[in-house]
Amino acid sequence: MTELELINLWVKARWHIVISQLAPTFLLTALIGFLSLGLGASPLSVKIGAAGVLLASGILGALAQIASANEGLAIAEDLAALPAATAVGRRIQASAAWVNVVRFVTPAIFIVVYVALLAALFLG
Repeated sequence: MTELELINLWVKARWHIVISQLAPTFLLTALIGFLSLGLGASPLSVKIGAAGVLLASGILGALAQIASANEGLAIAEDLAALPAATAVGRRIQASAAWVNVVRFVTPAIFIVVYVALLAALFLG
């Protein structure tokens, strides 16, 4: 592949990472709002449903993020194998290590927030 093709793939992988974070972020925020409006007083079945929707969205979002991050790392490796990369190609290679934030830190933060919201939903 050419450098330009790899850079285009990088842009797509980065876009997929951003998009994969939208639904879980929206749902986490919505659950906070619903808790403040009294979701904690709802029947157990409603609470379980809310927790399930949030969990499913979080798992799917994390899987999409991890897959896109892995693809991004492969793209950076392919760019490094090409001779005489452009400044953009070199910047992508240099930022490849930060992709690990998407692979590990972001899902960990989701888990912590999810557990905190579950505590608020079921124990609060």
